Amino acid sequence: MNWKFWNKSKDTKKKKKSPTREWADAIIFAVIAATLIRTLFIEAYTIPTPSMERSLLVGDFLFVSKVNYGARTPMTPIAFPFAHHTMPIFGIKAYWDGVKLPYYRLPGLSDVKKGDVVVFNYPMEADSPYYRPVDKRENYIKRCQGTPGDTVSLVDAQVYVNGKAAPNPPGEQTDYTITTNGMEMNPQILEDLNVSNYENIPFPTMTKDAAAKLKSFSNVKSVTPNIKSRGLADPFNAVFPAAYPKYALSPQNGAFNWNVDNYGPIIVPKKGWTVKLDSLTMPLYGRAIEIYENNKVQIVGKDVMINGKKADSYTFKMNYYWMMGDNRHDSADSRYWGFVPEDHIVGKALFIWMSWDDNASFFSKIRWSRLFRGIN
Repeated sequence: MNWKFWNKSKDTKKKKKSPTREWADAIIFAVIAATLIRTLFIEAYTIPTPSMERSLLVGDFLFVSKVNYGARTPMTPIAFPFAHHTMPIFGIKAYWDGVKLPYYRLPGLSDVKKGDVVVFNYPMEADSPYYRPVDKRENYIKRCQGTPGDTVSLVDAQVYVNGKAAPNPPGEQTDYTITTNGMEMNPQILEDLNVSNYENIPFPTMTKDAAAKLKSFSNVKSVTPNIKSRGLADPFNAVFPAAYPKYALSPQNGAFNWNVDNYGPIIVPKKGWTVKLDSLTMPLYGRAIEIYENNKVQIVGKDVMINGKKADSYTFKMNYYWMMGDNRHDSADSRYWGFVPEDHIVGKALFIWMSWDDNASFFSKIRWSRLFRGIN
């Protein structure tokens, strides 16, 4: 009998992995490593719309930091790698929402600050027809104009925070009316001034600097910003909260005659803040209480019922933010759908690593001057 059965034979060789197994191991490792990097540290993002022009342009490729505000741990953990909410080509869901985890955020370098350019999940995809989980809602990018507890308003298109005029982003633009002496504008001049939508004369979109330069041309009589009048409600009731009358306790009778240029004041909810629930506050905060903080809200006559009990006040469980695009007349932002909850925050935009202009000629498609530019 061999009493040394526990000894391995010196002649036994380690079994070599097959090429298929080596490739499989390498792919699995790469997927796990990339997923951890995207989840905890940094993620690439592309600007799809002109809502942030001219600070950010369609075709800018950004890196978004998860570290600055603290990485949000996955809330819908079972999902196809590298697909956000929909599978390419097939158009089916890229996740399974049968397993959901509570919201948790790792410690970050700072809180979201006013003026930060922030990527977040679009809150309105909690509704029909999507009903997507928080972390699978579409990614949006806007500038933070109000932080928890701030009072935000717009007066003649100027943002005010806590009664003080907020700094205007250098790339901020809006619609103008151009009046000429009858001579047509040279399209090349408008293109050189980076005027957007310049085919739509006399109502193009531009920055204040571009408007000031246009005024100096001999055939231009005036360049006037298109500002909607104060006290004049949006004609289509498209702005928040008129766009969502579900939580109105009674007819508002002009209480929210707001538009995109003259808006508010409105208080941004803060964790621990208790708000009295009445005909003026329910239209503003009812959605946050029900949809974002997961309560059952019912309006019974003039009474507010929360989870089956009559409520005269509510204390918020999360912080909220007010987000706006720099392209003020071409941005679907908080003026239209209200607050962004803290659990929707994805990360802070850091810098542009590539910029691609689909409308340019072949040799001019790369905007070289924008490469590796920081975001202000």
